[in-house]
Amino acid sequence: MTIYKSLINKDKTLAVIGLGYVGLPIALEFARHFRVIGYDLNRERLEQMKRGEDPSRELSKTDFEGRDITFTNQLEELAKAHFFVVAVPTDIDEHKVPDLGPLKRAASDLGSVLKSGDYVVFESTVYPGCTEEDCLPVLESKSGLTLGADFKLGYSPERISPGEKNKPLTQIVKIVSGSDPMALDEIAKVYGHIIAAGVYRASSIKVAEAAKVIENTQRDLNISLMNELAIIFDRMGIDTQEVIKAASTKWNFQKFYPGLVGGHCIGVDPYYLLHKSVELGYEPQVILSGRRVNDGMPAWVAKKLVQLLIKNGKSPHQSKVLVLGITFKENVADIRNSKVVTLVRELQDYFIQVDIMDPHASPLEVTNAHNLTLSNSMSTDYDAVVVAVSHLEYRKLEPAFFKSIMRENPILVDLKALYDNLDPEMEYWRL
Repeated sequence: MTIYKSLINKDKTLAVIGLGYVGLPIALEFARHFRVIGYDLNRERLEQMKRGEDPSRELSKTDFEGRDITFTNQLEELAKAHFFVVAVPTDIDEHKVPDLGPLKRAASDLGSVLKSGDYVVFESTVYPGCTEEDCLPVLESKSGLTLGADFKLGYSPERISPGEKNKPLTQIVKIVSGSDPMALDEIAKVYGHIIAAGVYRASSIKVAEAAKVIENTQRDLNISLMNELAIIFDRMGIDTQEVIKAASTKWNFQKFYPGLVGGHCIGVDPYYLLHKSVELGYEPQVILSGRRVNDGMPAWVAKKLVQLLIKNGKSPHQSKVLVLGITFKENVADIRNSKVVTLVRELQDYFIQVDIMDPHASPLEVTNAHNLTLSNSMSTDYDAVVVAVSHLEYRKLEPAFFKSIMRENPILVDLKALYDNLDPEMEYWRL
């Protein structure tokens, strides 16, 4: 009996390793149809999930109901599975070098329970070649098994976009790949069983890896162009948003907007491609340039705010600024690689007092991850307000509100271009 039929009949079990914003949704979706083991090392997160709570606050309690899933951090439980999906985070270190530590640790744990006939599919974003060159040797060494003769390997890149409820997992086409035709066919059937939008069969694991990494690299470059244009237009005294609006009247103009590029995908994935390219002897010019522009935006915005403070007769080291939003994007709780954090640090380097508020972020996570404190309440003596994230809570705020919490000569910095028709008595600047 094939692995797919065994999973359908619940003769065999599927396991998802890593239950973050990627792993948990797919584990729960698989658990609609298959018997599933959800494996994660974080005990606190596991207890939350056992109560039907999503630590990332993306899923509701009803998403856990009626699912055939067991949450565990025990290897002996993981060993009961025969089809493994690895969805652990892949980040970069302080030198912007890919950190494969969590991925290799997951491969090592998995290798210790791998059995003949098992399937292993990686979902974590990596550079082309990583699955076969970095993860496979760990699996084979730890298990004593051989790819092809004993087990099958695949790669199916995650495409989840946190906060976008109109694009659920099942409605996004899933790329699948396998180590041989049989592996590809079985992996495609397993994923195809839950993905209503269908699966795309990549010709190789490397092609699937490359497809994922260029999706976010392309977006990174498009945004970096708009960021560079915003810097140029600011020197010209031109509103970038008005330029985009005018240019959009041409049928083939693609609308992208300037902004702080953070998060676990766009701000990280290009460095994986850069790393592999340099390893092969080619230093990318366009990708590296785009990364420099986007990484430099927090410093540029901070400098612009300092200029606005001075222009309005305010001394930066005596100024108090409120930053609204610290998550990496709107309407999510995820603060990983948030460039708002970098912006706050830049402002603090000018000795500006900064208050931070965010209705979605966890105060404890912000403190533990960044040693910053979220404010519980607003004061009425701010010199400037920076709207850094376009949470729904911020979209309907009126000029009168901003003026009510600021001193004379109020300054509003609108990084998401949320507001129009503002009070002429308030200094307003947007990207």
